[in-house]
Amino acid sequence: MTQKVGIIRDDRYLEHKTGHIHPEHPSRLQAVHRMLDQGTGAGLIDMEAEMATMEQLELVHTPAHIKKVLKTADQEFTSLAPDTPASSKTYLAAWLAAGGCIRGLEAMLSGTCDACFALVRPPGHHALPNRVSGFCIFNNLGVTARFAAQRYGFERILVVDWDVHHGHGLNDLFYRDPGVFYFSTHDTLLYPHSGDWTEAGEGEGLGYTVNIPLPRDLEDEDMVDLYRGALPPLVRRYQPQLILVPAGFDGHRDDPVGRSRLTERAYGELTRLMLSLRREAKGVPLLLALEGGYDPPSLARSVREVLRALSVEEAEGTEGAPEKGASPRAQELLDQAREVHRQYGVWTD
Repeated sequence: MTQKVGIIRDDRYLEHKTGHIHPEHPSRLQAVHRMLDQGTGAGLIDMEAEMATMEQLELVHTPAHIKKVLKTADQEFTSLAPDTPASSKTYLAAWLAAGGCIRGLEAMLSGTCDACFALVRPPGHHALPNRVSGFCIFNNLGVTARFAAQRYGFERILVVDWDVHHGHGLNDLFYRDPGVFYFSTHDTLLYPHSGDWTEAGEGEGLGYTVNIPLPRDLEDEDMVDLYRGALPPLVRRYQPQLILVPAGFDGHRDDPVGRSRLTERAYGELTRLMLSLRREAKGVPLLLALEGGYDPPSLARSVREVLRALSVEEAEGTEGAPEKGASPRAQELLDQAREVHRQYGVWTD
């Protein structure tokens, strides 16, 4: 069965200029746009982004931070942080990145599409309430999650972050909030060097944050088996009403920033798993938002695999769990995650 897949695509994201040698360059998104223009299959619905409102941004960010971003319009080129340059239209792209994710959410809730991939930049999962971080200016999916809870009353939101860098902005934002379950796999040797096993939440949110540090020699099969082992029981216990995916592709073996061995096949398989989880959670909205991925050709191939997977819903009964056991590397990581979290009783006993 073909699904209706929304694509948030907007050339205004290219107006965020970072300089010729910066990894988060407009050429990333240009490569994805060229791939889309070549055709990726049936069921894709192009939608332009809409700007987030000030009230929506303030669900996460301080007024002083928002004002600082807005003031970059006064200069042709400046810097919001040592790793995060800005140009005169960066503010526009950043407003549209958060707003594009909200547009995707509302398109699914209105029935325009069954799932949505927001192809936004700048990325968002590192951004903190009062400052930029790691190329990220506004926390795009953080804003979307808070908006979904406030505007539509969602009480259980699952965030599945497969970017190779730990999304410490999202982690910290919802660390004490059981209404948002944050699940992340990442390389702790890379920026921001956070997300250890024992970072599991605090207060009412204790147990609702799962961080799994990844060794660098994981292959596609290991990564997919890890997710197949961890996420189905988590979804059955938590019963999310919305699934958000910070979709970074810097774990690809060709990426110049990550140090991993994954290929585009892994991202296609992870997406198929997300669809099976969506079905198990009674067809909840599934929104992916572009995060990392700094080799334009491999980024475009990876996004293509994700869109191909999203476009075809598997037949009922073909769940994501494999018939065979997990690979030894995946099983080792699963066992450690369960050992850490067993005491909380949130998703594993």
